[in-house]
Amino acid sequence: MRKNFGAKPLTYPQPVFIIASYDENGAPDAMNAAWGGISEAAEISMCLSAGHKTVKNILARGAFTVSMADADHVAECDYVGIVSANDVPDKLEKVGFHTTKSEFVDAPLIDELAMALECKLVSYDAESCRMVGEIVNVCADEKVLDENGNIDPAKLKPITFDPVNNDYLVIGEKVGNAFEDGAKIK
Repeated sequence: MRKNFGAKPLTYPQPVFIIASYDENGAPDAMNAAWGGISEAAEISMCLSAGHKTVKNILARGAFTVSMADADHVAECDYVGIVSANDVPDKLEKVGFHTTKSEFVDAPLIDELAMALECKLVSYDAESCRMVGEIVNVCADEKVLDENGNIDPAKLKPITFDPVNNDYLVIGEKVGNAFEDGAKIK
């Protein structure tokens, strides 16, 4: 028997994205967002309300980065989501995050978070809160790469948001091979 939960934004996994931008003075800012994902081959879409300082920055600058929150920085990533830069403009400094300007877009990369998408703003609909970005580049610190130079999820330790229990969970265990295991059933 199944239990009905009604119409709610419950999906698994929900990646935890840290969206970073520069404000009008060039100061870096970031926020935590769990409602988003890839919407085209080189496009990411997220649900971000217009009241966020980060959204205002992105609309003004036309660029942002999306870092993958990780198990080593859970508290810091949660903090940038529960504290607004409208109230605490130096929140990145408070959590000990450092930034480097992206080579590809007018937005900061968070040095402590090992993987990021560098994006140009494509569109934003304030009514639906849907922001779309063109992925210009994906970068990853060498410390999370495997021997073949690919991103190793076991080293990256990305986290996901559990919307039912308000928990962060680490992604990790391999359970199959994409585009192979299903072919055995054909």
